[in-house]
Amino acid sequence: MIKLNCDMGESFGAWSMGADEAIMPYIDMSNVACGFHAGDPQIMAKTVALAVEHNVTIGAHPGYPDLLGFGRKALNFSESELTHIVLYQVGALQGICSQHNAELAYIKPHGALYNVMMRDITVFSAIVKAAASVKLPLMIMATPDNHKHIQLAQSLGVRLFFEAFCDRAYTDDGHLQSRQEKGAVHQTLGLIVEQAQQIIEQQSVQTTSGNNLPIKADSLCIHGDSHLALASVKALRELLSR
Repeated sequence: MIKLNCDMGESFGAWSMGADEAIMPYIDMSNVACGFHAGDPQIMAKTVALAVEHNVTIGAHPGYPDLLGFGRKALNFSESELTHIVLYQVGALQGICSQHNAELAYIKPHGALYNVMMRDITVFSAIVKAAASVKLPLMIMATPDNHKHIQLAQSLGVRLFFEAFCDRAYTDDGHLQSRQEKGAVHQTLGLIVEQAQQIIEQQSVQTTSGNNLPIKADSLCIHGDSHLALASVKALRELLSR
């Protein structure tokens, strides 16, 4: 059965983002920010405790060190630097999980790091090496052709989870439309549910130009910072429960 995941714990200090307490009961997997793009030690601990309370699987959501830009700016690092940037964040969340007798179950990069990973095999390699070091699966985007990602992950013994996005527009190459472009983020609940239904029932997604691309996903993602996040997870939970 397809799982529902959401990016969580993205508040920072006195700055609040998302409706984590309201959303958590409806999801299966929680991607917890690790302090580089959002989140801080207290927020991370609060989010982990909330996930434990609702029996939600916990994943690390590492990003570029870009608090000011919410991790949406691509930064230039070597492969080795990126591996250690990811490991640093994963290690921090693992420590907090240990305090709460919780297990960290997977890694899912955030924002620009995620998007660059899907297009640049060197960046993907850096993240796979981090996942291999801590023996955790890696969640990546389901595209019409994930062959090179699967091959590299298998060579390092890393299991991949594939996700699709309900609240974002797709381009004809199977990637997400840039947030800089109009229509990149769906603004109606009806469109989000319609896209989810197509992914679930037809294993495909419609692009901005009207093409249908075949994708096979293990999980559906809703972005926790969206104003429609809570309504979306409620609707998708109902859809997945049918």
